[in-house]
Amino acid sequence: MPLISRFRRPVPPAVAGPARHAGLGRGIGRTVGETAGVTAAALCLFAVALRWWDLPHPGFQLCAIAVAGALFPLRRRRPGLVLLVLAVLTGAAPVVGPVAAASSYAAAIAAVRPRRHARLLGGASLLIMLAAVVTGPWLGPGSVVRASELAVVLAVTAVVVPGLVGTVYGQQARLLLALRERGDAAERARRSADSEARTRERSRIAAEMHDLVGHRLSLISLHAGGLELALGEADPELREEAVLVRRTTRDAMRELRQALGVLGPLGRDTGPDALTDATGTRADIEALVAQSRDGGIAVRLEWSGPDLDARPAPVRRAVHRVVREALTNVHRYAPGSHVLVRVEHDDRTVRLTVRNGGSAARAGVPEGVGTGRGLPGLRERVELLGGAFEAGALPSGGFRVSAAVPAEPDDAVVRDPFACGAEASPPEAFDAAAGTLARGPRMVRALAFGLGAVALWVLMALSISLVYGQPRGVVQPPTPRLGMSYEELKGVFDNPAVRAAATGHEPPRPAAAAGCVYPPAGAGPRPGAFTVTRYCFDASQRLISIDRFTIASVRDAPPWETP
Repeated sequence: MPLISRFRRPVPPAVAGPARHAGLGRGIGRTVGETAGVTAAALCLFAVALRWWDLPHPGFQLCAIAVAGALFPLRRRRPGLVLLVLAVLTGAAPVVGPVAAASSYAAAIAAVRPRRHARLLGGASLLIMLAAVVTGPWLGPGSVVRASELAVVLAVTAVVVPGLVGTVYGQQARLLLALRERGDAAERARRSADSEARTRERSRIAAEMHDLVGHRLSLISLHAGGLELALGEADPELREEAVLVRRTTRDAMRELRQALGVLGPLGRDTGPDALTDATGTRADIEALVAQSRDGGIAVRLEWSGPDLDARPAPVRRAVHRVVREALTNVHRYAPGSHVLVRVEHDDRTVRLTVRNGGSAARAGVPEGVGTGRGLPGLRERVELLGGAFEAGALPSGGFRVSAAVPAEPDDAVVRDPFACGAEASPPEAFDAAAGTLARGPRMVRALAFGLGAVALWVLMALSISLVYGQPRGVVQPPTPRLGMSYEELKGVFDNPAVRAAATGHEPPRPAAAAGCVYPPAGAGPRPGAFTVTRYCFDASQRLISIDRFTIASVRDAPPWETP
């Protein structure tokens, strides 16, 4: 993690302007779309249940769907609380199951700690079962047994299954993010190590050239100076030749130092080019302006926006180099002109403008002053950061240097100018290839997610149908008791075959009996016999006797056999 945080760029505290409004609009649109989708799924389940299963209390079910739809957008801020409330609603109104399933999925993705996630799913399942059992006799299937069956079905389909799927998907997403960050950190570390190795090699080459060639040039200049002093007035012509040799050697030494400066480390310059924490900040630019004023140049600084101390080092270094080179050119070519240095800093870009007016002292400037590499070097430095650079003469006779540098350049843009082309792949081509490769798995995941949601809805509908599809309102006949009327004995009917079989084999009837009923007989205590139950009623149709007796069954025999 320290390695990852080392290469992680600072995130701006706020994003203003159209980008912020666009991101907010996309977030609101996504929330509205998700809420409409789960609410439509709940309404479809309600319509199916009302049509095929005779769903009780449809008004209460619709109110529960409305409340669930209002709570669903809050799942991102309070996923656990929203899931628990929806669990209670689902236990009382099963049609809220799709909304609770989506909330369970979202809560499982947001949960990082396994124990907390397990407690959340267990608590939601328990609340569903308690709410279903408590409200079942009045708002649900009608009995505690069926309410318990419905509670188990809802707990599995609306909480457990979506929660497990969300857990797997959330862990996979976090694992992929960690692997991606680790790969990015490793790639950045490799690039940093390669850049450091190249920098050290360039520094070694520069040191070797300075020690060898520079030493020889110093000896030539020293001997030329000694020859100049030795000749003195003896031979003026040879003395002039010695002066020419010494000056030429000095110019060659200066040009060698400039060439070696290109090979030297760009980020660890020494002398006046040293990179510090204040390089490119407002204090640094003010110091450059003050030095120009001390040199006799009328310079005015205009700064708009916050300081650059929080920006990356390449951006601050580019700002410093642009201002310094522009002011140096003013000293060389227009020492008597008025100069304006303007710095505009916002959340996205740092804009620089250095403009000077015409100068009468331009005619006295000798030709060939400078190396001619200042402005091209600035253009290269700014464009490497993804910015734009312009420099040119003004119609009024002055000169203007302007640059626009990104405040937070992309890592793919900040490339090493000394890297070989074969080793560095173009970021545009890489992004296009990565997008093409990632588009396929994203579509596959979306299709799999949609099919899984439909399958879960069907499973939930079938599970609820097993409970609500059972016949309701069937009353079991009461157990016959003495004193009950014939109307109260529902399900007791007379069977003529049993009556005929009992004739001559039944016990005597009670004296007050006005009539008897012989319902279908049951199995007897032994093979070849059956049990007959006789209900006898008095004149007022009150049950006065319940008799049970066993009768032997008639053996079936072919007609040609004699018993």
